[in-house]
Amino acid sequence: MSFYVYVLKSGKTGKFYIGQTNDLEDRYRRHNEGRVKSTKAGVPWSVVYFEKYETRAEAMRREHELKSLKGNERFRRIVGVS
Repeated sequence: MSFYVYVLKSGKTGKFYIGQTNDLEDRYRRHNEGRVKSTKAGVPWSVVYFEKYETRAEAMRREHELKSLKGNERFRRIVGVS
């Protein structure tokens, strides 16, 4: 099984959301259906970046790392957004 760290960008607010999952398509759909409390207000969302990992522990470490960079220039360079 693979695990993914992903970055979403809200089409409504322009804000970013960082998460991890083992089913990227399903999780993305749930975000856009308003079924995730923390992202409901930002629908629609688009996936702007993702990485694939072999274990959930690796994905969780990377998710934490990206969240610590969120809002700084290094984060924007990693995910390729301005």
